[in-house]
Amino acid sequence: MDWSELEQKSPTELQRLLQEKRELLRDRRFKVAQGQHQDVRELRELKRDIARVLTKLQTRTASPPTT
Repeated sequence: MDWSELEQKSPTELQRLLQEKRELLRDRRFKVAQGQHQDVRELRELKRDIARVLTKLQTRTASPPTT
């Protein structure tokens, strides 16, 4: 997921996407721990996606700087 895709989404869509990514990350962590999933790189990408979504949500809700 890249930044331009996130810019097109509404805050409610971003919240839903954040929840989905967190659930997927949780599921993948359990599978890696059980030895059912080998691609640990996917965990890194999921964490980065979550960080991108949180950053986008924060920048949308932040007030504009006053000068």
